[in-house]
Amino acid sequence: MARCIENNTIEIVPYECPPLEDLKCSNGKKPVPVYDEYYCCQYMACDCVCEGWGDPHYITFDGLYYSYQGNCTYVLMEEITPKYNLKILIDNVYCDPTEDVSCPRSIIVSYKSLVVTLKNHNLIGVAQLEAIKDGKPLPLPYSKEGVKIMSTGINLVLEIPYLKVIITFGITGFTVNLPYENFGRNTQGHCGTCNNNQADDCMLPGGQLAGSCDVMADYWLAQDIYQPNCQIPSVVPTSKPEPPPTMIPCKPDSMCDMLHSSVFAKCHLFVSPDRFYQGCVFDSCHVANPAVECTSLQTYAAACAQAGVCLHWRNHTTLCGKIFRLHPNEPTLNYATEGCFCPDGMKLFNKDSGICVSKCGCLDPEGNPREFNEKFEYKCQNCICEETTKTVTCKPKVCPPPSVTNCTGPGFVLINQTNPSNPCCSALICQCQSNTCPVYSMNCPVGYTPVFGVPEGRCCPEHTCEPKRVCVHKGIEYQPGLPVPGVGICQDCTCTNEVDPRSGLFKINCVFQQCNEKCDMGYDYFEPAGDECCGKCLQTHCIFSINDTKHILKQGASWSSPKNKCEHFTCIKSGEMFTAISSQIICPAFQESMCQPDTIQTAANGCCKTCVEREKACKLVSMRTLVTHKDCQSSEAVEIPYCEGSCNTFTKYSAEADNMQHSCACCKETRFSNRTVDLLCLNGDVVHHTYIHVEECGCGHTDCTRAAPLGRRRRSISFV
Repeated sequence: MARCIENNTIEIVPYECPPLEDLKCSNGKKPVPVYDEYYCCQYMACDCVCEGWGDPHYITFDGLYYSYQGNCTYVLMEEITPKYNLKILIDNVYCDPTEDVSCPRSIIVSYKSLVVTLKNHNLIGVAQLEAIKDGKPLPLPYSKEGVKIMSTGINLVLEIPYLKVIITFGITGFTVNLPYENFGRNTQGHCGTCNNNQADDCMLPGGQLAGSCDVMADYWLAQDIYQPNCQIPSVVPTSKPEPPPTMIPCKPDSMCDMLHSSVFAKCHLFVSPDRFYQGCVFDSCHVANPAVECTSLQTYAAACAQAGVCLHWRNHTTLCGKIFRLHPNEPTLNYATEGCFCPDGMKLFNKDSGICVSKCGCLDPEGNPREFNEKFEYKCQNCICEETTKTVTCKPKVCPPPSVTNCTGPGFVLINQTNPSNPCCSALICQCQSNTCPVYSMNCPVGYTPVFGVPEGRCCPEHTCEPKRVCVHKGIEYQPGLPVPGVGICQDCTCTNEVDPRSGLFKINCVFQQCNEKCDMGYDYFEPAGDECCGKCLQTHCIFSINDTKHILKQGASWSSPKNKCEHFTCIKSGEMFTAISSQIICPAFQESMCQPDTIQTAANGCCKTCVEREKACKLVSMRTLVTHKDCQSSEAVEIPYCEGSCNTFTKYSAEADNMQHSCACCKETRFSNRTVDLLCLNGDVVHHTYIHVEECGCGHTDCTRAAPLGRRRRSISFV
């Protein structure tokens, strides 16, 4: 060492560096040697590694684990004393529809005058990662202003080579790797202080310590970003014990136990899985999407890779996506990570193809790599990969002229089509196209059906008429067993199952009809007229039943039962119908006490009783009877009074006249009126009928030489 004494005198003093002392890093990483402030001696220190994953879980630079569900943009890391002008922000948003849990949406890195945002546009499902500068996406890989950015497929990696800073962000979460020699004891924010002391990691802005880091995190809002819905708490937090964490997964099919299994056993001696298991259990209990558990496994695998342990853990789960090949010797990346890399001895053709090649060359139109000067065929073109232009040049393939083929016959057409032996060239062939066939008449006679077929060696169909299993008569088809009318006069014809050898149709069998001349009672058989084969039975008498016994009457004849002379049946004809009409005789009131002895007898009609009355004075007699007019009759009996009795009638000799003197008086109406009644006719009509209603009777003088009119009506008519 050099030491200034006095009078511009410098003394050179030998300095012996102390031996390196072993150091245990609180974050579980291996200690690294760093130079002291004089850049002379080395001592052991712990690099600053901050990790975050899931919803989200943090491990600070000094290895302190906590979970925080903020929904704003926060300071992840900043320098306490600005030295390199590096600042890292994290933007957290709620990402689960059923729980208030948040996920890192982006990491904002500010280095000197450069501000780059590493953003994931899809927090649920396949990640959509993008690096953004000044609001525009950056083409990757990117290398400007002392910063390198590239994509590994599952992560974006930002490297500042001068400061040995590496920041990753992707579907696994984020990591911030800072060397202790540049940032030791000079960090604050969500990632803590980076001094290998977890006790001061939960430090608030200004230096005060909070009881827990999830409380501290609320106070590290990004001040240079407008966030109207995010406010720093106004009260300084008090220390309170945290609830014990859940250490058992809430889902029976959780993948969290895999962290303690043999899959990750090689890494357990280098990186403890306990904090990652704790975060996985938290996600299992608070996030509905089971794929979120993958982030704990992926983050632990990334930490193992940094420790030099490469694990192919994705082979043991189907939920965490495809297997990525780890290749630590990628020339553009000084950081071991999972991703899609080309195998040894191969290189990526270009950043957009995703194709690994052993030699440089061209990509053909289908995206396949081709070596320089390689010739190949593509879509009937002869192509070559030009070394001078590094592009594929194609020319149409030359084909020989097609041979001419003789093509005759209905339906055959000469067409140009691909040659089966040479798909890139065409050939003339004779092809059958049925739509060009001539149209033939396809009508068949009644009873026949067309049958189509294409003879061998022909193109167009031909048809024949084959007989159906039917009989045919006068252009009408009949099925077997059905009658066939109109074949012969006075014959009954039926379609049989017997085939006519000449026509191929079924035969019709006919037999002469047997006329039935026996007719029912009241009907007579009449011989046929014209072309009819048999006569008909037509009604000639009235038929009616009394006490289940049938009787017949000729037209106009009357009949009454010997047992009931008061009812008469008369046969009348209305149109073609014969009807027996019943008539009832209504007898006048008969009082035997009014009769002279031994004068009672049956009247001539055989129904009523008569006698010589003791009193024969003219009087009004009541009578009810049915009113009948032509073929119409009242529906019920009507009151029709009449006059009856004897008047003073005598014949005596007159001496003055010298002749017989006649004096006649008859019993007749003296007061009457006209009344109307409704009559029901045989044809169903109802007509109005007017009759005389006698109201008073008396004796009136009359001419003895003229017979007196009949004074009453005793018969009524009813229908049978």
